[in-house]
Amino acid sequence: MRIGNREFDTAHRTYVMGILNITPDSFSDGGKYTEVDFALKKAEEMMHDGADIIDVGGESTRPGYVPVSVQEEIERVIPVIEGIKANFDIPISLDTYKAEVAKAGISAGADLINDIKGLQGSAEMARIIAESKVACSIMHNREFMNYSHFFTDMQNDLSAYIESARKAGIADDRIMIDPGVGFAKTHEQNLEVINRLEQLHCFGYPILLGTSRKSVIGLTLDLPVFERVEGTLVTTVMAVMKGCSFVRVHDIKENVRAIRMTEAILGK
Repeated sequence: MRIGNREFDTAHRTYVMGILNITPDSFSDGGKYTEVDFALKKAEEMMHDGADIIDVGGESTRPGYVPVSVQEEIERVIPVIEGIKANFDIPISLDTYKAEVAKAGISAGADLINDIKGLQGSAEMARIIAESKVACSIMHNREFMNYSHFFTDMQNDLSAYIESARKAGIADDRIMIDPGVGFAKTHEQNLEVINRLEQLHCFGYPILLGTSRKSVIGLTLDLPVFERVEGTLVTTVMAVMKGCSFVRVHDIKENVRAIRMTEAILGK
């Protein structure tokens, strides 16, 4: 899979997408990197620690988050995307479900759109991605948790999202999927998703897993946000063993080491 100017061997490797939140209210690191200079310093640190992609986000999507306007989100993320592009050679993901933000981000240099609404939040999103030929991550999400048969329903949702993306003209080699741990799922359902990740290979697309410091870890271990590194590492090892191509994480160095060790054991 090609993202920006880099080719990713998604069939044999697991890569790290580093989280760079340009928000004052993110559940984990809100407010730390809202100034461009600090954000660029963090991006450089993430690269040094082994990040393969930088995922820039301008709106928190934690439970109970307060949406921001399109203009405010654009003002947060565009200077950072431009700064990373000007100073570093690394693919940039833009975490947004708003078509206008995606369009501005792509113009500024974003190489991938990471959409928590699976391209379903805006009729324009899929068209913008298709026309620009950037990559996209289609995440499972839904407004109501009214599942009849949870895992089957989740797969059916993802299938519908993928079909709408393809109909809009997004090429297969530009798509990855994300099961959406922490979104429209109970604690037990989140654990089930992680346990059954290999079953998502039925779609034939690279899989992105995002569990870093999330409530599924906090609830399981009864730990606050900043004590969830070990739990995250376990899910990263699971991701490697189950053939995920990407993990989206906060703690780059630790997760890179966990991936390398797991791949060495598996002979990858």
